[in-house]
Amino acid sequence: MPAKTVAWIIFAVGVAIVGLYWWSTLDRAPAVVNDAPGQAGGPQIALSVAGEANGTITIELFDTLAPQHAERIVTLAGEGAYDGVVFHRVIDGFMAQTGDVEHGREGGDMRLAGTGGSSYPNLPAEFSKEPFVRGTVGMARSQSPDSANSQFFIMFEDARHLDENYTVVGRVIDGMDVVADIKRGEGSNGAIVGAPDVMEEVRVIAE
Repeated sequence: MPAKTVAWIIFAVGVAIVGLYWWSTLDRAPAVVNDAPGQAGGPQIALSVAGEANGTITIELFDTLAPQHAERIVTLAGEGAYDGVVFHRVIDGFMAQTGDVEHGREGGDMRLAGTGGSSYPNLPAEFSKEPFVRGTVGMARSQSPDSANSQFFIMFEDARHLDENYTVVGRVIDGMDVVADIKRGEGSNGAIVGAPDVMEEVRVIAE
């Protein structure tokens, strides 16, 4: 085999090795970490909502499916951190998002709502095969899979494109009629115009 051909083969192999190494370092979404279905009997929180929606939403958290995320919500609820936090992003036919304990308080600057979290560190993703269907509670995050903190959202309808890409942390077990009445936002981002609906109190009712 000519020396020039051998040199090209060595060069091509070297490029392939470098390419494989670079690909292996990319920030890819984590694999599913828990295949178990959402269990019954987990901690429960009660959201007392006021505004266009008035009433109580009861959420059961999946502390086996997403233990770190469930613990975070229980911790913040127990501290009263969610009290007075608004639903800052609500998209009709999709979901209602809340939980920004830093910038999402009633009477605050709604231009910042949705950009904050808590004083605790962000959480690693706990993706699962539990589907995003009506009543599912998921953890909001930014582009990074490991950026969920305090914000969560409740599904109005099924949205299976979220499956295995966002952490399912619980489900509504009572009060879906209240969820259905939450004030909708405007535009593709669901930004609230005027006074948003608010979680006046969030308390842990079962652990």
